[in-house]
Amino acid sequence: METYLTPVIAGFIPLLDSAVLIAAREKGFAAREGIELKLFRETSWANIRDRIAVGQFDVAHMLAPMPIAASLHLTSLAVPMLAPMVLGLGGNAITVAADLWQAMTLHDADREGDPASTGRALARLIETRKAKGQGRLRFAVVHPFSGHAYELRYWLAAAGLDPDADVEISVLAPQLMPDALASGQLDGYCVGEPWNTAAVKAGTGRIATYKQAIWPDSPEKVLGVTRNWAEAHPVTLSALLRAMSAAADWCAEQKNVRDLARLLARPDYLACPEEICLPALQGEMRFGQRTEKFIPDFLTLSGGAKAAPSPAQGLWFYDQMLRWGQAKAAAGHRDEVSEIFSPALYRSALQLDGVKERRMARLFDMPVVE
Repeated sequence: METYLTPVIAGFIPLLDSAVLIAAREKGFAAREGIELKLFRETSWANIRDRIAVGQFDVAHMLAPMPIAASLHLTSLAVPMLAPMVLGLGGNAITVAADLWQAMTLHDADREGDPASTGRALARLIETRKAKGQGRLRFAVVHPFSGHAYELRYWLAAAGLDPDADVEISVLAPQLMPDALASGQLDGYCVGEPWNTAAVKAGTGRIATYKQAIWPDSPEKVLGVTRNWAEAHPVTLSALLRAMSAAADWCAEQKNVRDLARLLARPDYLACPEEICLPALQGEMRFGQRTEKFIPDFLTLSGGAKAAPSPAQGLWFYDQMLRWGQAKAAAGHRDEVSEIFSPALYRSALQLDGVKERRMARLFDMPVVE
């Protein structure tokens, strides 16, 4: 007799941190929890946002700030959402054109990606360009409400630059960024892997700094779900969270890295060479043609307590929305954001008790407090 599996439709963007959804389906973790996980690849985050809002997706691989933007009606087709699980920590980098990097080294840019050093070098270079009457540099991010946008802006602002006046920031799909850099349409971008490595391997780009150096152990993607769907399907959501936590643990095992890279590289998933998936999964990042750095936590795919969201994470994103004029402070917003990033659903599904919650976000330019 056939076992009935509850269908769950999920959207994803072809990035390394879609690995948890892909492994949950392909390695049987979803089926073991009674779920038939149906995955649909999308080309843009706007499509992900719209399709989950109108009910074509039940859940989605989603930029961590997007459920906040949707819930606070900061974006089109806004619906109340939750982020019950973190799908990956870290995984982004800021890549600049090879010739721009060479110019930054003349201003003492750190070759291993220290964000303070590379930011200062870029700021000095921009001042030199201004004095010569040269135009603004153009950077790209994947979406206005994204970790990429806020990390890029934070890095620039920490160096004394005004992200809205001193550079141009545009939106572009992740997989198009390496080609846009190579053709000279971009001077740099902030994106998730493997699209930084793609530019490095092509010799057209150089990694200037990376997410784990800017905001250590910070969420990049989450499982996004509408409140309506979560309330209507609590048993299914709990089962899905258990399946995805188990899949994340499988992804985190180094013995599975090559198997995972082969899986992600398939035409129906990332559709890319297997070898550009490996550096971030192994923590063996190549910043440029002659600079390699071992960063074991460059991208963390893990279940258990690490995948639990925390209100502090959501509130940092909300504060960036306020800082950059995307939102206006209103009564109840901070409580709502805290609820969106509440770990309660995840902890309940996995029966995690007594897990210490992250209390604050600490970025590279903040003093260390014992």
